[in-house]
Parts: sequence; structure tokens; C-alpha cells
Amino acid sequence: MNHKILIIQREKDYELIDSGDGEKLERYGAFILSRPDPQALWPKNLPKEWERASGVFVRNAEKACWKMKPNVPKDWQIELGGLHFIISPTSFKHTGLFPEQASNWKWISERIAGEKRKVSVLNLFGYTGGATLACAKAGAEVTHIDGSKSAITWAKDNAFASGLADAPVRWILDDCRKFVAREIKRGKKYDAIIMDPPAFGHGAGKEIWKIEEHLPELLGMCRKILSDDPLFFLINGYASGYSAIAYANNVLHLMQDFSGEIEMGELAIKESKSERLLPCGIFARWQKK
Repeated sequence: MNHKILIIQREKDYELIDSGDGEKLERYGAFILSRPDPQALWPKNLPKEWERASGVFVRNAEKACWKMKPNVPKDWQIELGGLHFIISPTSFKHTGLFPEQASNWKWISERIAGEKRKVSVLNLFGYTGGATLACAKAGAEVTHIDGSKSAITWAKDNAFASGLADAPVRWILDDCRKFVAREIKRGKKYDAIIMDPPAFGHGAGKEIWKIEEHLPELLGMCRKILSDDPLFFLINGYASGYSAIAYANNVLHLMQDFSGEIEMGELAIKESKSERLLPCGIFARWQKK
């Protein structure tokens, strides 16, 4: 198994300006946002830059919220990795986009574009659709599953912004485990599966998801809906507390009947004004030889 650090750098509409003291300073298009990041355990390099922030996420004992300057709109559009996204800071400190995933989008697109057949992809815990749009733009048919109605609406808006409103995507509001169980009964098969499971969450019907209890079960179910000639399998992790090796071991077991190779490692963003990297998550992925 190959270990990698997948790094994204500054783009036209996005950059990580600085990080440290438990925070990160990012530019999304014309606006600079400051928000907490527990990985940033080092000192800030550029304290003056933080004064330029258009919005600051504040958390105290009473509430957590964004404090925005008057010129900041509720939402705005940016381009990242050749796709367009609606940025809308939420009460959970998120912006609706995980920029570090651009490395995976590139990898996904290359795998799909290299195939002469029509590729079918299942994206579980699809959130606002970055991976779904990367697959669709590369020519795949995609089934996008998420337990949040607002996230699916957001993903559809991103598809429209990216010129992919008419792409062959099924947007489905459902619990991921329940959906896969029904696909097994229907005999449905997919050439590629992507999943981004949270450490803890709820399905569309308030079903409880706990990664330590439900991930092995879900992976076993996914094996039953893989086609006879799978193209790739990708799993991402954020706040689960597990090593990339743990994810890779699961993928190794899952794909043991197929000839391919596994990569694992970290996702990171390089600061635009230094050589420092901000760790943003882990991944494990398999691709056919």
C-alpha cells in the first residue's frame, strides 16, 4: 500500500492564507473567512493578515455564529478544481465546501475519463456534491445519497452553477445503509463507490450513524453492489480519530477479489504564503490495474 500526502495549493478563487492558534484564515473568492481548526496547533505566521477577515466564526459558552462585515452576502459563487460552488457559511462553521477534496476529484475524473464504457458511480454521504460533480463532468452516471435535504438542495445548486444541471445524476434523500440494502435486493451494481462517512450523524429518517459500529457493516454491503469489473473505491475521513491505515485495511479486505492497487494517506492544504501544510483529513482508495 502506497502512503501519500495529497496537497492542494492556491487557486484563483481559493487559498489558505495562514493558520495557527487553533484557527485558519481562508479566501473564498473575494471574501476572507476566519474559523476554528483544531489541527492548527502552531503559532500564526501573519497576524496582520487576520485583520482583513470579512467574516469570523465566534464560539463561546452561549452561542456559535459568524460575525460578518456589512459587505458580505449570504452566499456567493467560486470556482475550484474546474467546478463551481455556492459558498454559504453555516452555523456549524462550515462553508459548504471542503477544498482539500480537489485532489480526489482530479483522481476520480482521470479514472473515469480513461474508460471507454459508461461508468456508474455511487456517492454515499455526498454532502454538497463535489465528488458527484467531478464524476458527472468526467462522463459518469452518478447516484448521490445524503440524509440531509438541505445538503441535496445545495448540491443541485452547485450542479446548476457548474453547468451540470442536466447531467445523469440521481439525487436521493435517504439513509445510506438503508439505500444500499435496497440496492442489494434490486440487484443493482456500481462500477465505483465513493463514501465520506462522518464519525456520528443521522439519516433522512433520523437513523443513528456511528462509524465504529456501522462502517464495517456498510462496507460489507457495498461489496455486494460492486460490478464484476470495478473501477475504483474511495473512502474519506475527517473527525473519526482513525488512522488512514485503518481505512486502507478495510479497503484491502473489501477489494481482495480484484486486481488493483491501494493508496492511503492524508489530505492537506498548503498555505499560500509559506511552505506549511494544514492537515485536513485522511483517505484510502483502490483502483483497478
